[in-house]
Amino acid sequence: MQKTIIYILFFLVLQCGVVAAQDNNLLQSLDDSLSLQQKHEVVTGTFKATQIVNLPTVESPGRKSLQFLIMHRFGKLNAGSYELFGLDNASIRFGLDYGITDRLSVGVGRSSVDKAFDGSLKYKLLQQTTGLSPVSVSLYGLVSNYTQRYTDKPYLNGKYRTSYTTQILIARKFTRNLSLEVVPTWMHFNLVPTPEDKNDAFAVSVGGRMKFTKRMSLTAEYNYLLPDQVVSTSMKNSLSLGIDIETGGHVFQLIFTNSNGMVAPYYLAKTDGTWGKGDIFFGFNVSRSFNFKK
Repeated sequence: MQKTIIYILFFLVLQCGVVAAQDNNLLQSLDDSLSLQQKHEVVTGTFKATQIVNLPTVESPGRKSLQFLIMHRFGKLNAGSYELFGLDNASIRFGLDYGITDRLSVGVGRSSVDKAFDGSLKYKLLQQTTGLSPVSVSLYGLVSNYTQRYTDKPYLNGKYRTSYTTQILIARKFTRNLSLEVVPTWMHFNLVPTPEDKNDAFAVSVGGRMKFTKRMSLTAEYNYLLPDQVVSTSMKNSLSLGIDIETGGHVFQLIFTNSNGMVAPYYLAKTDGTWGKGDIFFGFNVSRSFNFKK
């Protein structure tokens, strides 16, 4: 009788082990199936424009899309009433950016400051994706050449008028309303004013966007040029604030900045305005997109 009871108990223990193993296998299969079905979604709309203010963002036109960008800066607010607080004067840049693919875009621009032309390439190296990548990363390269005539400087040929900029744009959309970006920058100037100035200069920029209504956002950026690189001029770091207004196919940006120039070599290394002294340029950016997809 005792042996029979022992055999029965032993049989029940074995059955429990088999059932537990089957349950574990079923749970593991269910977990594997769920993880296979889980979708990694690409985060979109980190920024609504290709510029925070002057600083480029990770955004670019999609494939077969063309963006027309107008960047406009009036004179300094401290110019006084005679200059209508800067409104009598203006600097402007026109730009065209075209999406070759959804990741690669090319751009050209013309600024009234120094009558400078610029060409650029932007490539989306990495896109923020839930469960995979916490940030978006774009590579941005710009070549700038100014054509302003100087009768007292006949040696200024095209080579000496050219500068190069490379930026790594690293951004994260933290919530539906908040996006931030960090940008390390390397610049090379073929010609600098004095031997004490560096041909190669490095900067670090931070910027962000805070959405406060469905179609309006606050933007800000600060560009820090590392010290002891541009020493012959009274260079100041660029600080800019703005308000973005989305209006269908347009993004309209109202801007306050201490930088008159609107491309990297100018706002990063040639800003001379001081906020505390009223050296503030009011202006705007307006972008319009055209889609050539069928």
